[in-house]
Amino acid sequence: MTDSDRQSSDRRYPPLIKNDPDGPSRYFPFVSRSFVPSLFTVMNMVCGYTAIIMAGEGSFAAACWFIIFAAFFDTIDGFVARITNGISNFGIELDSLSDLVSFGAAPAYLVYCYTLQGMYGYTGLFLSALVMVGSGLRLARFNITLIGYSKESFSGLPSPAQALTLAGFVLWMHTESIFSPERVQTVLAWLSVILAVLMVSKVNYDALPKPTVEAFKRQPLQFSLYLVAIFCVLLFQAKAFFLFMLLYILLGVIRSLGLWIRQWQT
Repeated sequence: MTDSDRQSSDRRYPPLIKNDPDGPSRYFPFVSRSFVPSLFTVMNMVCGYTAIIMAGEGSFAAACWFIIFAAFFDTIDGFVARITNGISNFGIELDSLSDLVSFGAAPAYLVYCYTLQGMYGYTGLFLSALVMVGSGLRLARFNITLIGYSKESFSGLPSPAQALTLAGFVLWMHTESIFSPERVQTVLAWLSVILAVLMVSKVNYDALPKPTVEAFKRQPLQFSLYLVAIFCVLLFQAKAFFLFMLLYILLGVIRSLGLWIRQWQT
């Protein structure tokens, strides 16, 4: 046996993926239950990539809406996975990669192209990179602590909420010029830093409640607030959208501060 043959025999390859006998259909062996939710996850990724392209071309309103569409698909794929019993490790990893594109790279590039690139030196690049890095750290921490799919709260600001906050603010400022460009730049700079810190913090945030009768009976006030928020977004659009996301962030901070104060007093 030659040296090249010996080296090739020592190579290790990843194991082949075994088909689940209960998963794929016998008529369509390459289609599994996770196909449908993964399709929505891919749409999430495509929307995030499109948002990056739109931001680079200066179509900031379109970029914001594609980030919002990505968040919609990110919500739908979880519901579809539970309904079709299509939860899989592949879907979990694909979801995290899609979220990093749509809620990490896309909002970071959006705020950089919108106004942060005009800051002195590489300051804007650094501040926008905090959004990307914070999202990556947030998603990595979530993956290693993931236990099931019945989580009712999150430790740290979810990356979609961060992306929606930035998209909502940019969409508002793009449609209504109520602040000077310098003021918008300052607000976006502070938002980038604060949101990045909140993503890697231990502040608790509520998960999106499941639209079921049992969930409504357990949390009637929360469901009512969500319905009011949806109505306000439809009525006032960009302005209400950003304010709703800001309220969601502040409620998580206030609730966590109250919890820490009670624990400190005891």
